[in-house]
Amino acid sequence: MCHNNGNDTGIVTVIVTEIISPGKNMPKKKRAVTIQDVAKAAGVSVSTVSRVLNSKVDVAEETQDRIRAIIDDLGYTTNLAARSMRSQKKNLIGLIMPDIAYPFAIEVMKGVNRAIAESEFDLLVYTTGDVRKSGRASAEQKYVSLLTNSISDGVIIVAPVEGEFNLDAPIVSIDPSIQNPNYPAVHATNYQGSMEAMQYLFDLGHKRIGYIGGRVELESSNRRLQGYKDFLKKAGIPLDESLIAAGDFTTETGIKGARTLLSLNNPPTAIFASNDQMAMGVFQVAQEMGLRIPEDLSLIGFDNIPESKYLGLTTVDQFISEMGYVATQMLIKIINGVPLEDQTYRMQTRLVIRNSCKNISQ
Repeated sequence: MCHNNGNDTGIVTVIVTEIISPGKNMPKKKRAVTIQDVAKAAGVSVSTVSRVLNSKVDVAEETQDRIRAIIDDLGYTTNLAARSMRSQKKNLIGLIMPDIAYPFAIEVMKGVNRAIAESEFDLLVYTTGDVRKSGRASAEQKYVSLLTNSISDGVIIVAPVEGEFNLDAPIVSIDPSIQNPNYPAVHATNYQGSMEAMQYLFDLGHKRIGYIGGRVELESSNRRLQGYKDFLKKAGIPLDESLIAAGDFTTETGIKGARTLLSLNNPPTAIFASNDQMAMGVFQVAQEMGLRIPEDLSLIGFDNIPESKYLGLTTVDQFISEMGYVATQMLIKIINGVPLEDQTYRMQTRLVIRNSCKNISQ
């Protein structure tokens, strides 16, 4: 029987197995395959099997191939936690992220996966399953500590709520909650990207521009909002707070924000959604209200996830996959004792123009 740990906010689920004495009609549990079984089947010593498992190069290639084939046939698996206690280096990287179902997370994982494929490391992914869960900061501290002190050599943490991790362990963050954390980080030039998006809409003649914000605890979200506000000031357009709708980077809040903005007595002629996921929500609401994009409403997003291409969405590319790749390379350097050129890597954003915006100045 499996039980969770009773804490819905935990990043990992603890599995507890009850030990039940087999009754007369219960089949005996199949014995787990051991390293001794592999050695016996291969006709070699346990130490030889161990050397193959640990990727030592002093075992004949033919013997290695035979041992690996037997490992596959018998279904032998090593115990990562036990191995980590015997070995200083585990060749395992942990990836902690709030939700692997959203496009941003998928793109990050693509980049991380590419870097892992080029390295000698394996990857372990931990997730809360939902960006909106409460208590995440304490859970992040707990599981960063767990991973860095047990089975992994270091951790990549994506969009953390916690600002600081007081651990002397290899940690790299993607999209941290503060601009200059006390550990290496990768984030995009969010402010610059926001300013470019606003400049593009302004050049098309838009003066009444709605904005749907992201998660308020993230530095990236706050920088994009600041870019929106600062551009209005630069362009001499008075800030209208009614044109700013709250969001949390999910489609649901994009829908809610769009309904709020488009129901105003004087609705915006354009909406800048601070990520593509929320822009997808704006598409849905526009369709519900019989509004055409871009004929009746211009729309711009931020992220350049694959879906935005098929929607024809103009957006700001922050090269998410590349952020995952760079963060993994940084972490591997730290693990291997290679100094980083910079503690913070800023991915340059780029405006991608498609067909979701219309020139209304003509």
